[in-house]
Amino acid sequence: MSVNKSYATDFNLWVQQTARLLREHRWQDIDLENLVEEIEDLGKSERRGIISQLTRLLLHLLKWQYQPQRRSDSWLDSITDARLQIELTVKDSPSLKDYPLEQLNRSYKNARHSASKQTGLPVSAFPEECPYLLENILNEDWLPE
Repeated sequence: MSVNKSYATDFNLWVQQTARLLREHRWQDIDLENLVEEIEDLGKSERRGIISQLTRLLLHLLKWQYQPQRRSDSWLDSITDARLQIELTVKDSPSLKDYPLEQLNRSYKNARHSASKQTGLPVSAFPEECPYLLENILNEDWLPE
């Protein structure tokens, strides 16, 4: 099966074939168009991951602050894990260190709406603008009160 055809029918096989061709320096046989697309998607995936984790983190911080009677270990676990995932992504890709700040407003907007749905509180119960500093949001020892 050709490398181009395997991309459309068996992605894992395509990855294995492409890796083999790269190791063997068989540049002329590489499915360059799809390889470039996949490389670009890797960067997009990391950025989407930061947005997702930041949104999850903000959601749980809002719930922690606005529903203190319902605080749980699972919320703490989620907060801790989201912080860790952001930290690991930035550690792997230092060029993304400013990305959480760039996406803070977008992530907060999404978290605010999710918090409203999950808590049953009106969206107006939560500040329109993110009430937390990014430094605090990512600080493993900080929780809103």
